[in-house]
Amino acid sequence: PVEHPRVPRPRAGDRQRVEVQRHRVAQALHESSACCGREMVTVDGGTLQETLFESEIFGHERGAFTNAERQKKGLIEEAEGSTLFLDEIGDMPLTLQAVLLRVLETRRVIPLGSRVEEAVDIGLVCASHHPLRQLVSRGMFRADLFFRLSGMTVVLPPLRERSDFEWV
Repeated sequence: PVEHPRVPRPRAGDRQRVEVQRHRVAQALHESSACCGREMVTVDGGTLQETLFESEIFGHERGAFTNAERQKKGLIEEAEGSTLFLDEIGDMPLTLQAVLLRVLETRRVIPLGSRVEEAVDIGLVCASHHPLRQLVSRGMFRADLFFRLSGMTVVLPPLRERSDFEWV
């Protein structure tokens, strides 16, 4: 079952252990969802090169590009029936945001080099160290994607204000 996307976002401040904190919150959201029967799939959008992003997220067919010697499932398909955690979604280029928005609207993915749409059923959790609303106002993040991702927003306090470090 597809649930409302959730966007845990830390406030400005301590960056120490923030990645672990975001991942733990995403994992807790996953475990409390109907998608918890399968392992959560995590994608760090800040580390993927734009040229590889589509292939990694959406998959590809054999021969779709140079060195695509075999078909590969994308991470969205890998997350079928589970949760996809997109970390650092604020770093995603606008062109790829449009493709992700289409997947969220249609619940279908088209691997690179394919003409066949494949249905997907995923839960989605996103995180960003960027204030997405400000990126929207500056034209650096799509307003329609922001709307889709804002089903539930969790603002994480700075680590210096937290006392539950054994959990974090």
